[in-house]
Amino acid sequence: MVALLLAGCGDTSEGERDRSASGVSGSLTVFAAASLKAPFTALVEQFEAANPGITVTLSFAGSSDLATQISQGAPADVFASADTKNMAKLGDAGLVEGSPRDFATNVLTIAVPPENPASIASFADLARPGVRTVICASQVPCGAATKTLEQETGTTLQPVSEESSVTDVLGKVVSGEADAGLVYVTDVKAAGDKVLAVPFPESAQAVNTYPIAAVRTGDNKDLAAAFIEAVTGTGGQQLLRGAGFGTP
Repeated sequence: MVALLLAGCGDTSEGERDRSASGVSGSLTVFAAASLKAPFTALVEQFEAANPGITVTLSFAGSSDLATQISQGAPADVFASADTKNMAKLGDAGLVEGSPRDFATNVLTIAVPPENPASIASFADLARPGVRTVICASQVPCGAATKTLEQETGTTLQPVSEESSVTDVLGKVVSGEADAGLVYVTDVKAAGDKVLAVPFPESAQAVNTYPIAAVRTGDNKDLAAAFIEAVTGTGGQQLLRGAGFGTP
């Protein structure tokens, strides 16, 4: 079992505890949901700094695309999904090492350009004629959450496009190609003043839980375990909370 070092001091000691690991070396490839880009990038920088000689490569995309790539033999050591469904697919295929660990939650919000040209104020407004709404494709976790909200609210959306990742949805809004997009609250927070968030109470009816696990075909099981400990430990959790993710 990988032993974690209690490194650092002062107000950084809690975070350092979870980012430094003894007895591990080499490189690691992490496949992670697109919505995790900001906190995982920060975590990897700290993890590598605390463990000289270790290299972590991050690959971000929609969880369904990543799960498909892994099932087709793509080299990955760790998979962090934005939902339990895509993780379960790999588990059913015998591609997950041990039991996945839930490490975060997320909910949808409406992202609009700062001037909110379509005057979006509610989830139902996304279905108004003439509103250019962009959502995630149904096989992507953010798309599955959107479908749940449509069913729960009795609202049928007519999106102008369905994207393969939540970051692509956000990109359409930022570029002005859409009047509104359904993205995670964490994506709006990361975008800063590029977009405006329009919260809606119905979002609580579709909470996504994020699991993480080592991939059975990965080459570095010890380092994968150490990275998962960093994500689920105090330091990783602080980064995730700071990015707007909820507790599992």
